[in-house]
Order: sequence, then C-alpha cells, then structure tokens
Amino acid sequence: MGFNSIQPCQFLLMPQQFQFTRFQRSVGQAGERLEFWAVNPWRRSSLFVIVLLITFLLGSSVGTISGALDLMDPIGALLTVVIWEVMVRLRRQWPAPKRAVLARQLLDMARIGLLYGLLLEGFKLL
Repeated sequence: MGFNSIQPCQFLLMPQQFQFTRFQRSVGQAGERLEFWAVNPWRRSSLFVIVLLITFLLGSSVGTISGALDLMDPIGALLTVVIWEVMVRLRRQWPAPKRAVLARQLLDMARIGLLYGLLLEGFKLL
C-alpha cells in the first residue's frame, strides 16, 4: 500500500502535523523574552523611543510618498485612518491588567509617533 493507493480527496483531509522545532519555540517565546529584557526602565524607555522614532519616520514619509507617486490625498488619508482604527481596535482587545503590558505600550507609542509624523507633514504644507 503506497502513496498511489490513497485517493486525492483522502490525502487532503488528513490532518497536517507540523514539527515543533527549536526555531518555532524561539519565535513563540519572543514576546516573553522581550518583556523580560525590558524589565529595566532604561531599556524599556529606549525601546519606546525607538518605536516612537520609527513610526514618526513612517508617518512623515506617508505624505512624501503619496505626493511623489502622484496619489490622491483622500486615498492616503483613508489608508491612514484605517491603520489608526486597526491599532485602536487591537488595543481595546487587550484586557487591562494591574501592570501595563509592554505590547500595549508599544502600540500606543506607535500611534503617537504616526500622529506626530503626519502632523508635522501637515504643518510643512501650510
């Protein structure tokens, strides 16, 4: 009984079991390791500043890229509002713990950086 004896429909219905590799464990524990690494207040603050500056750069480049590609401003604004709404809805799904969760704080920093980047671009256009 070889591979040819299995019907194609039966082969697709067989449950796939993936290997539990060291890489998969490492990726699965990345959030916990980052949380443990950021226990130090200086590390946590530097992580917040890095996320804030990266999203500030992304926010300030949205207007530049849409202008260079000759895209319509309402479409760029719509995409930005959709990104913000997704970020707000993601934040609402996390329950409020007694101590602040690192992922929630990083999401807040990303929202602030994106907002400041877009506001700076808006002031440049005035």
